[in-house]
Amino acid sequence: MDTLILLVITGLGLGALYFLVASGLSLIYGLMGVLNFAHGAFLTIAAFLGWEAGRRISDGTWTGLVISALVGILVGATVAVLTEVLIIRRLYERHIEQALVTVGISLAAVALFEGIWGTDPIYTDRPAWLTQTTEILGARIPNDRFVLIACAALVLGGIVLFLRKTRYGLIIRAGVENRHMVTALGIDVRRSFTLVFAIGGAAAGLGGVLASVYYGYVSAHLGSVLLIFAFIVTVIGGLGSLTGAAIASVLVAVLQQFANFYLGGTGDLVVVVLLAAVLLIRPRGLMGKAA
Repeated sequence: MDTLILLVITGLGLGALYFLVASGLSLIYGLMGVLNFAHGAFLTIAAFLGWEAGRRISDGTWTGLVISALVGILVGATVAVLTEVLIIRRLYERHIEQALVTVGISLAAVALFEGIWGTDPIYTDRPAWLTQTTEILGARIPNDRFVLIACAALVLGGIVLFLRKTRYGLIIRAGVENRHMVTALGIDVRRSFTLVFAIGGAAAGLGGVLASVYYGYVSAHLGSVLLIFAFIVTVIGGLGSLTGAAIASVLVAVLQQFANFYLGGTGDLVVVVLLAAVLLIRPRGLMGKAA
């Protein structure tokens, strides 16, 4: 029983990390139709600069971690906005060019990060509590999983409330449905779309800092690895569905944990098989809209 609880809760923690990365992808695609392959670069640079800020101010403490998270969110949002304003804005409705450019940014970013911080992982210090465990029904759960779950829940709730309850959320949803009509009413839709990129980048930035907590290190390839699972989650959940991304994140991560434990480390293989099954049986994903 304790093993079952351990696998479920650690799976929820890993799923929370996947969601933090996938939420930005899903939001940007669902509202703007942009598949952003540079999303992993937002995560990685936020993780590196967040780590740099945290270790210089108060390394290995809660103060340092909070500063790292705030810097990561700010960096992720800023880089995302610059990418949208300088590059993506000229490529709306040109999906092939979007893919090529964002893939190019991703590859160039990895080379840049390796040139600055090196190719080897840099191990990070964390607050002592995050390195400890809490016992739940006999299972010893790593404390950092609880932080991941709480942050993912806050991000999901915050994005949903923003889109449904705020003026800018209404403008964004209206602009997606009929951009020309909203523009005719004198509303600058471009500014709202830039805000969407900022929110997606901020979520990726937070995910980058928390990924360094989860794995215990930062590296130039951190975003690239997580981006693969984020795309899998986004496709399984349904392209553009934030709720689908949340459900798929939990499903993929828990399944991965169980397969790694009971099937000899085959978690990644099982996830790919699940992706193939969803594409064959329900191509639009669990929560995606029918064409």
